[in-house]
Amino acid sequence: MHDVPDIASVARLMGDPTRARMLTALMDGRALTATELSLQGGVTPSTASSHLARLAAAGLTEIVQQGRHRYFRIASPEVAAAIEGLMSIAPRKELRTIIPGPGTDALRRARVCYDHLAGEVAVRLLERLREKKLVSGVDETLALTVNGEAWCERIGIDLVALNARRRRICRPCLDWSERRTHLGGALGAAILDRLMALRYARRVRASRMVVLSARGEAFVERLG
Repeated sequence: MHDVPDIASVARLMGDPTRARMLTALMDGRALTATELSLQGGVTPSTASSHLARLAAAGLTEIVQQGRHRYFRIASPEVAAAIEGLMSIAPRKELRTIIPGPGTDALRRARVCYDHLAGEVAVRLLERLREKKLVSGVDETLALTVNGEAWCERIGIDLVALNARRRRICRPCLDWSERRTHLGGALGAAILDRLMALRYARRVRASRMVVLSARGEAFVERLG
C-alpha cells in the first residue's frame, strides 16, 4: 500500500463553519481562551470546547497553559500557511460577489499572517529582496543569499539564532489578498520583529492590522 496524506480528514475538520471561524480568529498570532473562541465561533463554551479538542487532537491547534488558564493557538507555521492559502481562494460570505481577502484597505495594505508580515507591503518587500539579490529562487526554492546574510547582519537580525531554530529560513506564503507570495518562515518572522523593535511598524490592538511609519515604508522600499 502507498502511504498518502489523508487530506480529507483535515479538510473535514477545517470545513466545519464553527471551527473555520475559530481558526481564522487565531490567524493574528494571538492565543485565545475557549470562551473567547466560543464568541468567535458563535457557539456556547461547552460546544466550543468540543470543537477545540478535535482541532488540538488533529495537531491544528495547541494548548498553552498559563496559571489556571488554558489558551489555544495555531500549532505551527505550516498550519497557518494552509489556512492563509484557503483564505486566498475563499469568497467573502457577506458580499454577493466573490471578492477574496480582507474587507478594509488597511488590512489589505499590511497585516500579520501568524507571525510574519502579509499584505501589499509584504509582497512588495519580497519583490525588493529579490531585486536586490538578497533572496533567490521562487516559492519552494526561496533561499537567503550570501548578500542576504550580510544584509541581515546590517539590520540587526541574528542569523546564528535564526539557524538554530528548527524552522525553515525562507518559506513562501500565498498572500490572502494579493494572491502572490510573501515571505514567511524564520526570516519573515524576524523581519517583522525587527520592524517592531525599531518602531517602524506597530500592530493595531485586537486586530491583524499592521501600521507602518514613514521610516517603515522607506525600509520596505530601500531595505535599510
